[in-house]
Order: sequence, then C-alpha cells, then structure tokens
Amino acid sequence: MSSNTTIQDSAPTGAGPVLSWAEFSSASSTREYCQGWIGLQSGLIPGVIQGILVTEGEDGQFTPAAVWPHGGADPVRLAEALERVIDDERGLVLELDTADRYAMVYPVRVDDRLFAVVAMELAADSEADLNRAMEQLQWGCSWLELLLRRREADEDKARLLRLGTAVDMLALTLDRPSCREAAMTFVTELSAAAQCERVSLGFVRGRSVVLEAVSHSAEVDLKMNLTRNIERVMDEALLQRREISWPTDDATVICREHEALSRQQAMAAVLTLPLYGQDRYYGALTVERAADQPFTERDAEFFRAVAALAGPILEAKRQSDRSVLDHVRASLSEAAGRLLGPRHYGRKLAVAALACVALFLFFAHGDYRLRADIALEGGIRRAVTVPFDGFIQQAPFRAGDLVNEGDELCLLDDRDLRLDRMVTASRLRQLEQQLQEAVSQHDRAQSSIIRAQLNQVQAELDLADAQLARTCLTAPFPGLIVSGDLSQRLGSAVKQGDVLFEVTPLDSYRVILKVDERRIADVRVGQRGELVLFSLPGQEFGFTVSKITPIARAEEGSNHFRVEASLDSVDQTLRPGMEGVGKVAVDRRKLVHIWIRDMREWLTLFFWKWLP
Repeated sequence: MSSNTTIQDSAPTGAGPVLSWAEFSSASSTREYCQGWIGLQSGLIPGVIQGILVTEGEDGQFTPAAVWPHGGADPVRLAEALERVIDDERGLVLELDTADRYAMVYPVRVDDRLFAVVAMELAADSEADLNRAMEQLQWGCSWLELLLRRREADEDKARLLRLGTAVDMLALTLDRPSCREAAMTFVTELSAAAQCERVSLGFVRGRSVVLEAVSHSAEVDLKMNLTRNIERVMDEALLQRREISWPTDDATVICREHEALSRQQAMAAVLTLPLYGQDRYYGALTVERAADQPFTERDAEFFRAVAALAGPILEAKRQSDRSVLDHVRASLSEAAGRLLGPRHYGRKLAVAALACVALFLFFAHGDYRLRADIALEGGIRRAVTVPFDGFIQQAPFRAGDLVNEGDELCLLDDRDLRLDRMVTASRLRQLEQQLQEAVSQHDRAQSSIIRAQLNQVQAELDLADAQLARTCLTAPFPGLIVSGDLSQRLGSAVKQGDVLFEVTPLDSYRVILKVDERRIADVRVGQRGELVLFSLPGQEFGFTVSKITPIARAEEGSNHFRVEASLDSVDQTLRPGMEGVGKVAVDRRKLVHIWIRDMREWLTLFFWKWLP
C-alpha cells in the first residue's frame, strides 16, 4: 500500500472523505483495506445511501468483505443485483422500487478472473449522474486490483524465500554421504531456519515409525520416553493420512498423542507432516515451537515445500544404506503388501492364475515324447560302378531323375573294344586255318599246340564280347538317382570301380533319428513315434524304432546317437534326403517333471562338478 503522505496529498478536501482516506491509508489488513475503500468510494460518489463489497474466498464462494455505513446498511436490497452480476460478470444499473433509487453493481476482474463485486445503492436525478457515478466507481476499482497485485507479490516473495531455503537445505542434505548424517543436517538446519524448538524425522519400518534424527542431538536414544512419544505422534499422523497441528479447533482430527506431547513440553505447538512418495507413506516430520509461536498456514506451506524436496532424497539415501538382507526383506514385504492389500487386482489375478497353473502342472500327467531331428534315407542304395577302364560317351540321367529298370544311365566309348575284338577274331580265323593244315598233314603235335592257342584266342574273343555288352550301364530297378552327374564329364576317362551313380527305390525308406546322448537311455527298440517333415509341415507320418547304433557322433558341438526307424506307410510325396522333426513316445509322466527335467539335470551336473 502507498504511504500516508502520497494518499493524503491526493485526498480531496472535506471532513468525510479525509476521514475515509486516513482510514484507508492506515489499513493494516485486507478487511480494513476493503472497509476503508468502500467508505472512501461512498464519500466520493454523490448520493450513495449504502454500499457492499464481496470478494471471492478460498472455497470459490463470494462473501461480504466490507459494508457502508457501519451498522446502518441493508444489503438485502442489493442481493439480487449482486447475484446477477456474479453470474453474468458484467456491470449492472438496476432501478429499485423506491423513486430515484438505483442499484449500481460493478465486477472487478483481474487477469480474466472475477476477484470482487461492489454494489451501491444511490439516489440520482438524471442519467448523467448515474454515468458519473459509474465512471468514479470504475476508477476506484483499480485500488482493489492494486490490493490483489500486492497480495500476489507478497505471496510470491514468501514463496521464493521458502523455495530458496528449501534448496539450500537440499544442497546440504545431498552433500552428506550417509542417511543418518544427511537427516541430522536436515533437521538441524530446518530448526534454525523455521525458528523451532525441535525438529524430528522418522521413517516407517514395518508397521510403525522409528525416529531417525532429532535436531541438535548427535544420537537418538530409542528407549527414552521423549523418543517414544515423538514416534507415537508420527504414527498418529500416518494412521490418519493427514497433517496434524496442535493446538487445533478441528474436532474431526484425532490428536491425543499431539496433545500429550504438547503438555509434556509445557504446552508447545506441534505440527506433524506425513512424508509420501511412490504411492506409499515412508516417514513423518514433526516440528515443535514455543506455546506463544503457533504454526500458521504459511509455516505449514514452508514445511510442505521443504519436505517435498528433501524427503525423497533422504528416503533414497536410507534405501541405499540398507544391507542386502534388508533390501530382500523390503522387496518381499512390498510384494506381499501389494498382493494381499487393496487394489492391484491385476497382480492378484495373475498370481491366482499362476498358482492354478502350477497346481495343474504338479498333479497333471501327460505323454513324454522324446524330440529328435530326423532325415529320410532309402531302404536300399545301389551303386552303379565302371566295369573297366574307359571313356564316357553318353550320360542322359543325373541326380534327382526318376528311372525305370533297364534305363540306360551311361554309355561308355566302345571303339577300342571293337577294334580289339576284330583283331582277336582275325587271329581266331588264322588259327582255325592252321589247324586244318596240321590235321591234313597228320601232324598231331602241331595240331595240339594250335588247338590250345585257338582256345586262348576264343576266350579273349568272349571277353571282348562281354566287355562290349557292359559298355551300357542300366538302372538295376525303378527308383531315384540320389547321386551322380556326368553331364559335365562326357569324354573323360574313368577307371574300373569308380562309382558313377547311386540309385534308391521309392517304395522303401528308413528314418534316421539324431538322439542327444542325454536322452538315449529313454529310447527302446519297438517304440513308436511320429514325424513331421519341413517340406510337408501339415502331414504326420508314423514310425517304429528298429535299431539303436551304440556309437556316438559329434555334430555341431554335441554328441548324438544314430537311431534307425521304419515308416508305417510310404507316401508318394516322400523323397530321400528330406529332413524334419520326430517325436518318440516314451511313457506318461507328470508335466512338471517333463518340463523341468533339463534344468534339474543341468543343476545336478553343475553342483556335482563344482562341489568338493
């Protein structure tokens, strides 16, 4: 508010207005300010009979702040006009039932918010008098706006002061390495800043509060009566989930422990604020003052701001200072509280569902089937080899082709063989002619020699004929060529015994299972199973285990045993070399044993390996 000199200098002459200016300029509260203002305006506007000023309260309702004249006003006559202006937020001039009497109502808006409404009953002879009165009222309302601006400035100043003090204490709290040191620094600094006799800080442990630090006390004796009384005060505030101040006029608040502590400390003022964060109450802050310094609402706002800044930091330090066992205990307690306490219905349903599933798995039985990778092989695999050294002349078939029995797979070059046969045949005819001459000369010795040579040449001729017949290599039976491609080797030399093709029939297959060495003991000859091929995922084929090879093979970092099985039925879509997954039916076991078997065996082997 302006100084007395400034206001007095601008005051009009006359006893009534001067008295109102003096009353207005010396106002020490909002109510006195409003009363002085309404009196000043009533003196400045001619013909005013009565006036009333209503302001918005904290609850949003408009209540009278000042009336004029004192004790002689009848605000009921202005009530209807006030309600209309509060609803419409527009100025209003309304003619009353008495002649030349008018109700003039004007709203005071600050920052697009209705702050106050002033209403006056006045006598006016003309419309010009009403206009001058409204103009004077509008000019006078700027003093009410000034009141609001100063009030906001005072609140901002106090808020900045509280915030600065809170930040300073937060900095000191963060600088301490442990929770106990930080808490001691916090309560001591807060006691000095707020001019308190004692400041106490406690944290929730279990179902009650345990005192952590007391201002100006290096150690906290948990067995002292004062310590137990302060803890009961904190418990009382936490149980009611609200701030408790003593003394108080609120009959709805239970504050027996606060009253007891106040009496013990010679009727001291006590204020307790619960500390809340992360959806739970984790502690409480209790401050005490002398009886002649009760806590105001501004004091409570300061303590709230400080607790809001420093409380989470202190709780975080307390959590970090706890041992591993305390962390585990707190986590289990928190989980149990969420599970057994109110709300968290999703978690309750999830735990109930998991419990039902666990019970089902523990008691339910199912088929235990051993899984293994499989591959199809032909029941017979016939090799087509080179009968003698030669050269490839033709090779119309290659791997992947279907052949029938007798189909020509490969034709060897027979030109050298035919030349050798012609030479041998010519020698045979010469020997036959020589034999005839020896017989005609009755030379028995020569005849015997020529007959022996003749038999030898005849054998060579038979061998040449046989080799010529074997130059054409044919399919031994109808089936599929699984290996061999000579299309790029025409004219190349081959040696006797070289494998040119491998042929397998399509009506006989065997299943090769790669069983892990950890599960080979579960496999028995005669067990049945099913397989699904990667190329035919929608079709299942049954098989029966026929042979277990007792030799392990290392493949892809693990050992496997080769187990052979025979298909129950053969489909035309099957081909040698197809791969898939097979499952051998072993027996019936509990589902939980089936699913945790791998983990149980791994743990058993791990501990056996590392334990002495």
